[in-house]
Amino acid sequence: MLKYIIAAAALVAVSSCGTIYRSSSVQSGPAGGTNVRVVPMNGETVVLANRSPYNPKTLPAVFSLTAGGGSGLRGAGALPEPTFDLEARPGDLELRIPPAANPGPYEIGIGDVVLFSTPSSGSTVEELSGLLAAQNSRQGYTVQDDGSVNIPNVGRVRIAGLTIESAEDVLFQRLVENQFDPTFSLEIAEFNSRKVSIGGAVGTPAVVPIGLTPLFLGDALAAAGSVTVPDQDFASVRIYRDGTLYQIPLTTLYSRANLLRTRLVDGDAVFVDTEYELDQAETYFQQQILLSDARRQARNTAIVELQFEVNTRRAELTEARTNYELRQELGADNRDYVYLTGEVRTQTRYALPFERTANLADALFDNARGVTVESGDISQIYVLRASQDPREFGAVTAWHLDARNAANFALMTNFEMRPDDVVFIAQQPITTWNRAVSQILPSLINTARFATD
Repeated sequence: MLKYIIAAAALVAVSSCGTIYRSSSVQSGPAGGTNVRVVPMNGETVVLANRSPYNPKTLPAVFSLTAGGGSGLRGAGALPEPTFDLEARPGDLELRIPPAANPGPYEIGIGDVVLFSTPSSGSTVEELSGLLAAQNSRQGYTVQDDGSVNIPNVGRVRIAGLTIESAEDVLFQRLVENQFDPTFSLEIAEFNSRKVSIGGAVGTPAVVPIGLTPLFLGDALAAAGSVTVPDQDFASVRIYRDGTLYQIPLTTLYSRANLLRTRLVDGDAVFVDTEYELDQAETYFQQQILLSDARRQARNTAIVELQFEVNTRRAELTEARTNYELRQELGADNRDYVYLTGEVRTQTRYALPFERTANLADALFDNARGVTVESGDISQIYVLRASQDPREFGAVTAWHLDARNAANFALMTNFEMRPDDVVFIAQQPITTWNRAVSQILPSLINTARFATD
């Protein structure tokens, strides 16, 4: 009698299992008031699905801004020109010749432009990959403030303070270390690191650079337009060097040719004065020094102000970006989402990225949200997309991917997602049965126990 009771209870339970456990599925045609159209996912239908208009949201403009370089160096503006009172010469001018100078071979300095040239053979140009120019297209490099030149594929090479020969040795070693053909020549195209200033009663006050050949007093005066004094008896050439002022009367300068061969060195300041007073020339050079110090101090101050401005701007940008990220965390941002449901590891929503489209593979596999292997039916993967046409209100297109053929997974990387898409993965039939039995079994056990009692 007991076995018949148990069998009857099982029959009742199984016959009513449809009411015990229900699983979601995608059904074509009108279903529950929703008109569903199932479209198999293949190469052609993916192109059709991707035609739906969509403009990804863009990040706020603050994420594209940089702190920049500020509003520029302010400095001290235009500084006053040096002035001094005119004095009459009471007597003869004293001759004070600067000591002979021999600074030695020219040493490359900051601001100089060095020129590399190589033989015109094709192999050298190919091996250097554009590092050194060919014979008819030579490349110049400026010695930067740290004393080095920046050569592509080789890096920064410090050559300041070296003679041309020593610089060639250093460059030769670096090229060999980087496995380039070291056949090259080096020359200086522009001399900017050593100079002499010429002022006073000359045609054009100028700053004359010192090159490989010595710069003599006569050549420097000629480069500045020569002396333009009406009366040479009252004029002199003053040379300020290393804190000492030297003086050559103009009449003596032109009467003794060797004085025109006075060699000038870097930092010399030459002033053609039409007055006698030595203090006047000293005042000029002192004012030049003060002006130079003032410009340097103003530049340092401007750099500090510029750095403060850049830091302030950077802090503003960081704060604005942090505020936006906080709004995202609190859900206050207007993001586009795709929703994942069914047999996925985590039923959740996937935020569509900014400024680009996402595909079905992104939505499923980002943060390991993919198909649950134990219960998901890979032949029943759907992307549910509601129609945006008001005339088809409630209509849904179900793009169906059958992934039993692993090659169809490639379609996932081409299928573009749209806002409010729903990715649904159905259960395996055995999963549906197991879950139904898990609900029926407690009822069977209770029924059997009741019959036994």
